[in-house]
Amino acid sequence: MKLNKLSASLLAVSIASSFAAQAANDRYIIQVDDSKKGVVKALAKKLGGEINLDSNGFFAATFSGQDLESVKGLLNNPHITLIEEDQIRKPMSLWSDDAGNPNATQITPYGYYQAEADMVTFDRNAGMKVCVIDSGLSSDNPDFEWNRITGDNDSGTGNWYDHGGPHGTHVAGTIGAADNSYGVIGMAPGVEMHIIKVFNESGWGYSSDLAHAANLCSAAGANLINMSLGGGGANSTEENAFKAFRDAGGLSLAAAGNDGNNVRSYPAGYNSVMMVGAADANDNIADFSQYPSCTSGKGRRVTTDEQTCVEVAAGGVDTLSAYPAGTAPIASMTVDGAAFATSAMENFGSAAGATYFMGTAEAVDSGAAGKICVIDRGNVSFFDKVNNCEQSGGIGAVIVNNEAGMLYGTLGDTNTTSIPAVGAALEDRSAIVAASNIAIDIENGDYGFMSGTSMATPTATGIAALVWSNHPTCTGEEIRSALKASAQDAGAAGNDVYFGYGLVKAAAADAYLTSNGCAGGDNGGGDNGGGTGGDFTMSAAGYKVKGKQVVDLSWTGATSNNVDVYRDGSMIATTSNDGAYTDNLNVKGGGSYTYQICEEASSTCTTTVTVTF
Repeated sequence: MKLNKLSASLLAVSIASSFAAQAANDRYIIQVDDSKKGVVKALAKKLGGEINLDSNGFFAATFSGQDLESVKGLLNNPHITLIEEDQIRKPMSLWSDDAGNPNATQITPYGYYQAEADMVTFDRNAGMKVCVIDSGLSSDNPDFEWNRITGDNDSGTGNWYDHGGPHGTHVAGTIGAADNSYGVIGMAPGVEMHIIKVFNESGWGYSSDLAHAANLCSAAGANLINMSLGGGGANSTEENAFKAFRDAGGLSLAAAGNDGNNVRSYPAGYNSVMMVGAADANDNIADFSQYPSCTSGKGRRVTTDEQTCVEVAAGGVDTLSAYPAGTAPIASMTVDGAAFATSAMENFGSAAGATYFMGTAEAVDSGAAGKICVIDRGNVSFFDKVNNCEQSGGIGAVIVNNEAGMLYGTLGDTNTTSIPAVGAALEDRSAIVAASNIAIDIENGDYGFMSGTSMATPTATGIAALVWSNHPTCTGEEIRSALKASAQDAGAAGNDVYFGYGLVKAAAADAYLTSNGCAGGDNGGGDNGGGTGGDFTMSAAGYKVKGKQVVDLSWTGATSNNVDVYRDGSMIATTSNDGAYTDNLNVKGGGSYTYQICEEASSTCTTTVTVTF
């Protein structure tokens, strides 16, 4: 059976569950012309600032105990163009667990098949290079073509090839792990990569670090930037850096976020960056995947930009990829001599012997002495189950899930047991309970599972590199459009806030570009039976005349003579396709309305836009 099914009842612990809206440690970005930077840096130091980072057109500094307005007052210098908070950026991985044994043979992650990477051949000679901005890449994992990988060191975070945790290695493996006889295979196996390590030992960095990293990526000749990270608050320095990368022909992709709400995370929320949501192996949206609206502002200030919300989704639940060597527990299990899928829960070691069924293992049972305990999930904690098995004299424990799919879990931070404990799938319960003998093993390995929009993003980035390698004359924005135009619709019909245009599909994107060229045709999502079109767009502005609500609609891209105007799902008018319509509501006070324009008597429509008074 599959090893990638997430148990819905497990609570995932996010290492990026909240984002600071304030600059941590009073750190700020100072934008200044490079020719005057030396003078301004000297002034900052004189006034008590600690210089943290120096990059093109700006530097970052910490002013202990000073808020933004105080720093602006201190640095009242005509050479400074802007001072802003240096926003925190964190990795976007939700939780991790481990299963399988890729140390012995190459395992293809489900996301590879889901995204059709197996149906397109990566052209190693096309000059594709992916810049991975993360926590570094562990040099001791053998599943990379190291002669095709470079990086930049940072005085604050150390060598790029010394990992700051498994996150960056896992991300890089999903993008470009080698196609060999062991480990995993990346979406674009063996693609050239440039590694920028921005996360410190605490697991976070700053928006200035990302802006500087974008400059380094550009200098390294990267086509693509992957950012499995994010945080609250936009930052103009950061935004400008990724806009410059886009304008130079590159494509940046970033994680939507893991808080399961409609908050916009950055840098994914900039329109120069492609926002990626996470789906599971069953093409369902992950419950942690953030889903910000494409609409911002109120009244006359309302704006709609489909490049500031989720544009596509990719596999990001229980994603198998590379880890720093020897840091991921790998489990294996044989049942009466036949290999069965399993997951490591706790405690390294091996155990083999006759089986003993303990039910839900809510008490000590002497019948388990010297045997492998087979235990049903439920009623008491995983720790209590395994502890009761061990106190009964059991030599190992297999806990079987009580719902479809593999059981992923741990015994908690206060675990005091010592026998190896593994999880098993409900689908295998009958065979496991009926077995005479079971052997289990948990050992250190180089590969493990993680979940999060962090894992979906490198899947999409790797697919972009794979497709782009076969169409190297395209720009990054053209690849971005092709991925959306060819995406497999999922969730609500057409473009929606959870999936965007749908799940990325390599073969479909390759076929789309082959048929339509880099300029493409309809940019609006593939295989959706109508729905929305990326070239058919609408904006809306609400205001009041003598206290009564009025909404001006404008659109482009419709091909019919007339268009239908919808408000809150109901058609209110059919009007000439002249690009403008005014809705006089004759209502006073507040309210919220959702608009959409469709070609007359057609399902070809714009995305919806909400106007709030």
